[in-house]
Amino acid sequence: MQISDVYLGLGQDAFGQLIRGISIGKLRTYQIYEGFKVRAHLHKVNTEALRKSVPRFWARISEPDEDFAKDLAQAVLVSHLEMISAVLDFLGVPHENGFFAKDMDAKPYFTEGWENRVYRKFQGVYPEAILSFYINHLRWELLGATEVYRPASPSAA
Repeated sequence: MQISDVYLGLGQDAFGQLIRGISIGKLRTYQIYEGFKVRAHLHKVNTEALRKSVPRFWARISEPDEDFAKDLAQAVLVSHLEMISAVLDFLGVPHENGFFAKDMDAKPYFTEGWENRVYRKFQGVYPEAILSFYINHLRWELLGATEVYRPASPSAA
């Protein structure tokens, strides 16, 4: 599975929510604004430009443009570090403001069923699109997942 598969697996509506949730301030704080602007092919990054770019971004993800997909994931995730810290704290994963220490093996902290535990704990606290994206990003980046995680329907739980 590639990161573009995560976006595609969550669907175009969730993708649009992820794009609309990007914080320009956080991009500047973490010094990724300029790099993201170039990779996104935008003259400037603001909420209107991001909103209007959703269909074009979706097309690039669908190609798939993995380099763009990775940069987009970084922009999405730095915009939600509060949620990331809360999820990692809940799982007992050591981190520094949502970032893993260099060379840390985080895999042992992700025990069987962690996805459902995280989803149940934070459902309704954070937007479903970003919560599902982060769960899947962890599965892709750390655990080599081969399929997109989709939470069980409430009636099946």
